[in-house]
Amino acid sequence: MSSPGTIVLVTGATGAQGGATARALLGAGHRVRALVRDPRAAASQALSEAGAELATGDLESRVSMDAALAGAGAVFSVQVPDSTGNDSERRHGVALIEAALHAGVQHFVHTSVCEAGRHTGFPRWGSGFWYQKYWTDKWDVEEAVRQAGFPLWTVLRPAFMMDNFAEPKSRFMFPQLRQGRIVSALLPQTRMQLIAAEDVGALARAAIEQPTRFDRQNIDLAAEALTMGEVAATLSKVLGHSVSAQAVSADEAVAAGLHGGWVRSQEWTNEVGYRADLDAARAHGVALTPFARWVDQHRDAIVIDT
Repeated sequence: MSSPGTIVLVTGATGAQGGATARALLGAGHRVRALVRDPRAAASQALSEAGAELATGDLESRVSMDAALAGAGAVFSVQVPDSTGNDSERRHGVALIEAALHAGVQHFVHTSVCEAGRHTGFPRWGSGFWYQKYWTDKWDVEEAVRQAGFPLWTVLRPAFMMDNFAEPKSRFMFPQLRQGRIVSALLPQTRMQLIAAEDVGALARAAIEQPTRFDRQNIDLAAEALTMGEVAATLSKVLGHSVSAQAVSADEAVAAGLHGGWVRSQEWTNEVGYRADLDAARAHGVALTPFARWVDQHRDAIVIDT
């Protein structure tokens, strides 16, 4: 078991998964060092006030990574998908792995995405219909973790994040939610597997506290699978606002203001979707959060104007 005195470097600590991991570790008395770009930002200051040590830098700078990793025994790794075509996710992931190896990190906990590794079997794979680089980047960084030579490693693979229904992400993912509508190209019968960022943080904490138990495991994470109609009904019931789900064509979804890449992801969910074994996900000793409870816990961040 990792000692509470072990320094854990958390990347992405001002984001959803990294932030949840930092809070889970801090709540259990662990030493957390958070890699942040701007230590004066509100999210960074909140981490500092919660007890985290701030290390200023980013995954583009080996110098800042070396400084952040000094004395660290474990790392929580998360990267932002490449949206600009500069290979950022792959570069950042590999750079962090190399720097962590050089620093003597013993346990590397990396978060990827459910279905990585099964991507070449997707219908229409190789046709250019799906954004293939998203999947190959995720898989390549996973493989780099597994092959790097860390004494201990764990790969987490979350499904769709419940946090996408809360501000600020919902403004991009579900812009009509403020008007009480979930507009998407998801078919009425399509079930989306969901997981809360807090659950990713809880699993990361469990892995860091019990490294031999979670060593060399690739863990798919999902708490439940809901249709958008069921999501809307849950939001309505818990929040006391009327929310409806509206299924439209892909073209209509784009015309309604949804980003084309996100709409294509919805089409992928209709055809493939996340396929985590829900019973296996629950068997890791961490109580996963049902969507209704997550909504209740985050009601202040789910903005519905109607």
